[in-house]
Amino acid sequence: MYEAKKKELPYPKIGDVVRYFDVDGGQQDGEVLLGKISLVQSVRPGQTADDDGDGTDRWLVEINRLEDVGEGYYAEYPSRKRREMRDLRKLEELSPVAASYVRTEDAFMVPTRNGRPVPQYEGYKLVGYGGPAAVPVDEEVLKSDMELYNDLKFKLLRDSLLAGVAGALLTDLVSGLDNAIVYFSGAIAGVGYLFFLSVKTDTVGAMDGGEDLGKNVSNVRFVLPLIVLVGVALRNLALGDASPLGPDARTSIFSSVTTEQFAAAMLGFLTYRIPLFIGQLAPLLGESAAQLLPGSAGMALQMAQDAKKAAAEGAADGATPVFGSDLTPVLLVCGPSGTGKTTLVQRLIREDDRFVAPTLVDRIQDPANFERLESKKQFLTVDDDARFGLTAEGVLSAASDAEAQLKAQLTGEDEDAVSGKKVVVVDADVSLAKKLTQLPGSRLIGVWVGLDKMDKFEGRLEVQIEAGDLLVPDDETKESVVRAKIKDIVQDIEYGVVSGLFEFTILNDDLDSSLAELKDAAEYCF
Repeated sequence: MYEAKKKELPYPKIGDVVRYFDVDGGQQDGEVLLGKISLVQSVRPGQTADDDGDGTDRWLVEINRLEDVGEGYYAEYPSRKRREMRDLRKLEELSPVAASYVRTEDAFMVPTRNGRPVPQYEGYKLVGYGGPAAVPVDEEVLKSDMELYNDLKFKLLRDSLLAGVAGALLTDLVSGLDNAIVYFSGAIAGVGYLFFLSVKTDTVGAMDGGEDLGKNVSNVRFVLPLIVLVGVALRNLALGDASPLGPDARTSIFSSVTTEQFAAAMLGFLTYRIPLFIGQLAPLLGESAAQLLPGSAGMALQMAQDAKKAAAEGAADGATPVFGSDLTPVLLVCGPSGTGKTTLVQRLIREDDRFVAPTLVDRIQDPANFERLESKKQFLTVDDDARFGLTAEGVLSAASDAEAQLKAQLTGEDEDAVSGKKVVVVDADVSLAKKLTQLPGSRLIGVWVGLDKMDKFEGRLEVQIEAGDLLVPDDETKESVVRAKIKDIVQDIEYGVVSGLFEFTILNDDLDSSLAELKDAAEYCF
């Protein structure tokens, strides 16, 4: 049962996505525009929040306009056009929109109706608004971050120096001691480059001219490679006939550096990039490698890493590590409400006996066990009527229990003819899907069920309201309930797009064809 509470209008914040109108747009209420708040400025600075009356005509808002790129997506304009796409509006002319940033599209998804953005609220709270609130600073967190920053800075300088030493030794073996010395000189210049770059970073925001001083001092880093080359050239000139260029060497500084020396100096200088590159690449090749793999493959790798880590921790505590155990396949069917995913799951289980539903704990049939699990917060989810609860064991053991039951019913030739392999199917919302990603011992095969247009979501919600399946509270209207549900749906869709959990997507326009797609995806469980 859906219950919504009437919410108080919010105060504006920098970065809010808002709807407003352009009165020159040719429509009665003007062209509908969408943008992000970049600045809120008082036009009556002498007045306080306590005596501002109704709050109107007090705040002027600067907005960075967003571009309509279609399908309910709005993106920021390119930087070269962004300055031209700024608007000024009174605060009372703006309405906040429930926008969700979708990384893969590099745009905001917003709920729309008939191609026009639908606001989350019809306006902002004006009475009592005192301007953008300052972000509180946690001194302990700031101190901890500074310690981490200093450790990182020292580590980069140290690793760059060690990389330079290693490169110089390798150059000595390949090209001789002279070029190794030049290489190491370039590596020292690279370490100096990082040091002066850190000076600029450390003085950003400094008062009393400290930022300008740090910026000027840090510019020394740009001449360090030139200093190395000049030093090599002067050394060659000082050697005379013993110069690498021989007795016919020119006396010009810039012509007395050999190609090998120039290459050694530049390679040595660029050595500082090696620790930076390795530092960025290491997480991808380590614990976060699972993020490079799509869908269930990535989830399986992540769970295997988690299992290995847990086993190592258990071994440290004296427990017996358990490696090599098979992961239990779980067909995860997820999507926003109103997409028909529950009907698809029920038909799949009914038409293909290889698939079973999770085992639920019934409050009426097993009240003591239900209360025990509930008190220990071991339920992954409980239904709206608070009668059936789903546990991790109910997901992982449902298939094996069904296999054992089938095996007990079959004997002889029947047992040999039927494999009895079962797979559990979970009909999940996004909240449950997030919990299942942390379920050890499982291999998730993710299927996302959705619709291709927002208008279809709205239509199905309106049908549910008319049928009484979705109740409208007394203090709300049908439109406000639909807006609230659309906001939830947009957030769910964003998770489905960016999570990487779902290998298969079904746009459920036709039940039969969608069921066929689900059956094809389900084959990957075996």
